[in-house]
Amino acid sequence: MAAALIWLIIGIVLMIAEVLSGDFVLIMLGIGALLAAGSDALTGSILIDLAVFAVSSVGLVALARPALKRRFLGGSGVSTGTDALIGARAVVVSTVDYDAGQVKIGGEVWSARAVHEAQPPIAPGTKVTVVEISGATAVVDPLS
Repeated sequence: MAAALIWLIIGIVLMIAEVLSGDFVLIMLGIGALLAAGSDALTGSILIDLAVFAVSSVGLVALARPALKRRFLGGSGVSTGTDALIGARAVVVSTVDYDAGQVKIGGEVWSARAVHEAQPPIAPGTKVTVVEISGATAVVDPLS
């Protein structure tokens, strides 16, 4: 039973350390240690505990970690910052041509320009789509 307590403490310490590292390795090792604690409580054999720890830790690091990293660290597909504005609808506030203009995107007024140089000026009140953000300027195209 003393070994189960040691495995339990190791597992908790590893999980707490994961908060500082954020790399999804220590949490996997911590789960492996908790499984080894459960194994020790059931069997009392250190060899079985070590096998459970090794197999579960390697399995979690090899299988679960990549999926978690994709999910939490960038594979969510949620755009942020100016990337979130691409494809957004806007309304022209002051005439937009290839050189200048202003649009209102989600309640905020942005400097804007038309996407095509030969395009006629876009009148105020016209609904447009944000095609690109270039610096602090929204590049827009009128809705068809």
